[in-house]
Amino acid sequence: MTATEAEIIKVLAEEKNMRKAAERLFLTQPALSQRLQSIEKEWGAQLFIRSQKGLTATPAGELVIQYSNEMIVKREEIFESIQALQSKVHGTLKIACASIVGQNWLPKVLKDFVTKYPDTKISLMTGWSSEIVKALYDGEAHIGIVRGQAEWKGKKIHLFRDMMYLVDKEIQDMEDIITSDRPFIQFKSDSNYYQEIQQWWQRHFNYNPKHQIIVDQIETCKQMALNGIGYAILPSITLNGEEKVHKIPLTNSENDHGLTRDTWLIGYESTFELRQVEAFVNVVQDHARCLYDYSRG
Repeated sequence: MTATEAEIIKVLAEEKNMRKAAERLFLTQPALSQRLQSIEKEWGAQLFIRSQKGLTATPAGELVIQYSNEMIVKREEIFESIQALQSKVHGTLKIACASIVGQNWLPKVLKDFVTKYPDTKISLMTGWSSEIVKALYDGEAHIGIVRGQAEWKGKKIHLFRDMMYLVDKEIQDMEDIITSDRPFIQFKSDSNYYQEIQQWWQRHFNYNPKHQIIVDQIETCKQMALNGIGYAILPSITLNGEEKVHKIPLTNSENDHGLTRDTWLIGYESTFELRQVEAFVNVVQDHARCLYDYSRG
């Protein structure tokens, strides 16, 4: 089975539709149908059943689909190993990144990276930190960028630490919260972020906020605060300094347990030996050094 045939089977299995698969493969439907018939003849079995709902893999088809996927993954691994032996940085760099970093910090890093290494290709997925870790376990990414205290037994590089700010259009001092009727806008995630904010609140105020608004995205939380709907606690990575709001730092001191957030670069030791990964790590660390590390005081 050739690499092209394996790609055809993979795409057919993913799309479950001849027209969509043909578009992805830059083939006409008749040409794709002919290629599929040729592959089925080679295996001596029907691999897909056509119906009005699309394509359904037969038991034989499921085996060939699994073989095709394994073949493609193995081919990519071998190709990457070959690239690592060469001096020029190219190949595909697969990054899995926490959404907040992917939206607010990573674009500038990637711009710098592709400028320095124009022969590389970038594959980027974003999501919650737990999804980033899973992507690494499943081999869907070379390296991950996660937030908080991610459980990872492989290589782990600290990039930067965010200061947290209370952001609001009206509140100028932390004590103003006691008398304010403005709602506290919070965002939930799969991490312990929401829990940490709750714990910080209880340490400073022995009561629950008078009014709360819970949203599922940090960007939604930020935009509501910037538009004066209420106040929010946001990490410095989301703020560029041009926002027309009051920003009250949740500072560290003897009497104040401040709230901060770490960002980490994680991956397997062997992956960091790939040239495109090594080059990316250098660029990432250069950018991280430009940020103030609140862990230093």
